[in-house]
Amino acid sequence: MSKKYNNKYFILRHGEALSNKKEVCSCWPEKFRNPLTLKGRRQIKEAAKRIKTKGIDFIFASDVLRTRQTAEIVGKALGIKPVYDKRLREYNVGIFNGQTIKSFRKFLPAAGMKRFRNKPPKGETYADVKKRMLDFLKEIDKRYSQKNILIISHQVPLVLLEGAVKGFSNQEIVEKYFTKEEKKIKTGELRKLY
Repeated sequence: MSKKYNNKYFILRHGEALSNKKEVCSCWPEKFRNPLTLKGRRQIKEAAKRIKTKGIDFIFASDVLRTRQTAEIVGKALGIKPVYDKRLREYNVGIFNGQTIKSFRKFLPAAGMKRFRNKPPKGETYADVKKRMLDFLKEIDKRYSQKNILIISHQVPLVLLEGAVKGFSNQEIVEKYFTKEEKKIKTGELRKLY
């Protein structure tokens, strides 16, 4: 571990959304209505049962529709009102927002270090995403002590945060999370962060 935190953290990726099914990039601002699918809602209802056993005190979530819907389902199950934070938003793919994932990957391949250094026009790098996620975590960790906190976000931001908390270098994050399918956080997946 890279440091000791004051709280216990859990991360949850939103449930399956329309963009996952259609393999379309969807970040902020949202270019189309991108709600959870029926499968996504089921995934989150199942996840909420597991989350109930974690003694969660606070829920923080991205303010994008699919994460808001995820947070609402979990919040209702736990009796906790979610707090939305724009730092937890999806990786900004800039001009590729609303385009196919395939077209974005042609421009900037998924595996490798390029995404840490290069950004799509009007978008951000993985380094930018990692920084905003860590800034969020540092702020929350100063604000609370000995709480169980759930963070609801998106695949790329969550794995960048998890890798950083585990003390991995950017190269190790790429090798561990972006080149191995089984290490990627799946829709509706809950993990203990710290």
